[in-house]
Amino acid sequence: MLLPPHAALLASPAKQLHLQMPSDHQGSSSLSLPRLRALNRLQVIFQHLKMSKQTDSAAEVLLEKKGGAGIITLNRPKALNALNLPMIQKIYPQIKTWEQDPETFLIIIKGTGGKAFCAGGDIRAITEAGKVGDKLIQDFFIGEYRLNNAIGTCKKPYVALIDGITMGGGVGVSVHGHFRVATEKTVFAMPETAIGLFPDVGGGYFLPRLSGKIGYYLGLTGCRLKGRDVLRAGIATHFVESEKLPALEKDLIALKSPSKEKIADLLNSYHMKCTIDQEKEFALDEHMDKINSLFSANSMEEIVKKLKQDGSPFAMKQLETINKMSPTSLKLTLRQLREGASMSLQEVLRMEYRLSQACMKGHDFYEGVRAVLIDKDQSPKWKPAALEEVSDEFVDNCFKPLGNDDLKL
Repeated sequence: MLLPPHAALLASPAKQLHLQMPSDHQGSSSLSLPRLRALNRLQVIFQHLKMSKQTDSAAEVLLEKKGGAGIITLNRPKALNALNLPMIQKIYPQIKTWEQDPETFLIIIKGTGGKAFCAGGDIRAITEAGKVGDKLIQDFFIGEYRLNNAIGTCKKPYVALIDGITMGGGVGVSVHGHFRVATEKTVFAMPETAIGLFPDVGGGYFLPRLSGKIGYYLGLTGCRLKGRDVLRAGIATHFVESEKLPALEKDLIALKSPSKEKIADLLNSYHMKCTIDQEKEFALDEHMDKINSLFSANSMEEIVKKLKQDGSPFAMKQLETINKMSPTSLKLTLRQLREGASMSLQEVLRMEYRLSQACMKGHDFYEGVRAVLIDKDQSPKWKPAALEEVSDEFVDNCFKPLGNDDLKL
């Protein structure tokens, strides 16, 4: 069974902490049982305090207050700042606290290590949990989607500095906020259909709201957008040079009781000064007409048919990509985006929680993670292996309400 570190600690304090008992307690009646228990508890507390001191600098998420700003720093650089449940459980209450605090005027979220803002959720931990039926497969998605909702409904201006890789769960902790600042190092993707999942974390809300059918294209193919293209697609709100981010953060912190407008003005001033790739055309520009017509079909089979009929190099490349994805994931994703287009963020997250639990019970998620992340042979054996074999009835079942187990926001 997979236990988060703190749960393992609680499960067996004596074993974990090698508690040193007073040497005279063996065979001595001078220490009564209640006193022994109290001593035991004290040892656990001291050990815990010692541990928290040691791990503070190595904490996986840092939460600080500087000036009028609450600052969240994702601090797992070796794991590309992937989100795990303990991180989520620290960030959520802190956002809620800052939201109520009259001395906090904005919230900033960033990542450490220079490579990634956040490359996603801790998929490996979820896979391991799913294999043994551990409740992390519920707890993780509940925690993550509640956090996405807290960001989407946050009353304080929320600024995400999406410098570097920003995928999956990393998109979930940025895209629903007021401001998303991309840099020339930003790499955006929602690559879930390649691992038997679907573009969750509110993807059903933000993807269909991008212009034309860009969101459907990004969600189904997992296409990566880089640098200024993340702004041009409507995912980022501002574009700033990576090396200017420390100065921008400093200026944001220094703002005196700023309104949302004041924060926007400051971000705009940095954005206007950035000339990197200004002349470069949006990578998807030349394909927009095709994206809008090909990805507007009502079913995956129809999209595939349209791609084949089109026959252009662009269409053939998309067909090749789609043929590698989980057929089940593709069908779930298309319906998720079509339904999400007219839902509130809360309704979308509830729908996505149902889908997440259906995927945890299925085959493709575990097979996708094996092929892409564990064995890295990149040749998953999907079941069913063809779109035609994924029945409407199966898809309908994945979207069914879970009664008492539905996500509560």
